[in-house]
Amino acid sequence: MLPPFDPWLTARIALDAAATPHAGAQALADLRARRLADLLRAAVRGSAFYRRRFRGVETSRVRLEELPVVRKAELMGAFDDWVADPVLRLDALRRFTADRSRIADPFAERYVVWESSGSSGEPGIFVQDTYAMAVYDALEFLRRPAGRSIERLMNPWGLGERMAFIGATGGHFASTVSIERLRRLNPALSLSLRSISFLQPPEALAAELDDLRPTVVATYPSVALLLAEERMAGRLHAVPREIWTGGENLSATRRGFVAQALGCAVVNSYGASEFLTLASECRQGRLHLNSDWAILESVDAQGRAVPPGERGANTLLTNLANHVQPLIRYELGDRVRQSAEPCPCGSALPVIEVEGRNDDALRLGRPGGRAVRVSPLAVCTVLEDDAGLFDFQLVQQGPCELLLRTGMQGQAADASLRRARTALSAFLLRMGADGVQIRCRSGVREGRGASGKVQRVLVAPT
Repeated sequence: MLPPFDPWLTARIALDAAATPHAGAQALADLRARRLADLLRAAVRGSAFYRRRFRGVETSRVRLEELPVVRKAELMGAFDDWVADPVLRLDALRRFTADRSRIADPFAERYVVWESSGSSGEPGIFVQDTYAMAVYDALEFLRRPAGRSIERLMNPWGLGERMAFIGATGGHFASTVSIERLRRLNPALSLSLRSISFLQPPEALAAELDDLRPTVVATYPSVALLLAEERMAGRLHAVPREIWTGGENLSATRRGFVAQALGCAVVNSYGASEFLTLASECRQGRLHLNSDWAILESVDAQGRAVPPGERGANTLLTNLANHVQPLIRYELGDRVRQSAEPCPCGSALPVIEVEGRNDDALRLGRPGGRAVRVSPLAVCTVLEDDAGLFDFQLVQQGPCELLLRTGMQGQAADASLRRARTALSAFLLRMGADGVQIRCRSGVREGRGASGKVQRVLVAPT
């Protein structure tokens, strides 16, 4: 059975998405207000959680900032009351996502399901109906990275492109599900669109890319850095014409190094499991928030709105596209600054700067020997998927010394750390990093990075 897809609905939303950036700020605000009103009505009508939360609130008159903030742990704890369709039950969805053979299969014949990686300490399940997927499809197609804008205009369907996504391919993660969904909806893409696991040694990853010779690579900044180093070392020969990055911070220094080493355009985007395509770059290299479908509130440590031009301590997301699993003032965890000035590109969509996940890459190896670079996202995937450990922080304290700590305590914590050490040791050995010593410690809370999220993998200063 094919994943949910409605071509006519997607086309209608795409026409709207194409026109909105040029409609002006007031028209954009009016459209956003109407969609917010629709979302609030749907939440009260379909979600028992929100009916309780909004009891006594006149949702037709209330301002968004007057509504309470919600958090992932709270919503996941009330999952069956949160969702608006009784067929969606957490235990059934957990069984579904535990089966890796069902990636991109429709759930209950009408839903796309993916899971979050637990980067904020709490894994989540996110369900999208046909309408939400039509919104994501339209935004991804029309506002996707524009590294080669003239070529894109002449070839809007990407004919002749070979695209590779490099990431965690063995779980129901948003990017993995999205790639597999595209392959199923259009079998012609099966040969030119491929997912490649980053859970392999750098030289094996380079060999797989050399075999595919993709024109576009979509991945994370830390993996793009790894590819750049492989290219500089002469182990990667095929280079794409574009690198699309997202999911982690991309500094100007990182972008410059990757672009120079690979000799290609680097285009960044911003998304989350909670909203797949939050922002994309324009020709000016600035991130534009898709504010016609997503509201981001940048707030200080006390939850008060910060003005444009200032960076908040946290960000609240309201997803205007998903009515089956409403997200209203949801604590996203990133730090966002909205520009006070319009973009020279002419779009009415606001420009934002994001401080998101900012983990360090590990570089392991004995002094004098070859150091093995390991992506932090690969480490997190192993600890979560293979060991079931989500509450952790991994600190590199020496060339071959790691400290794995968790805030959990007791026998359960000790058992989790033993599983995690075994899984991580085996993975690092496969990556070519042998002789790594891993110490474990329980009952230690993780430190938070500049983004406000837990920095889950970091290298201690020497």
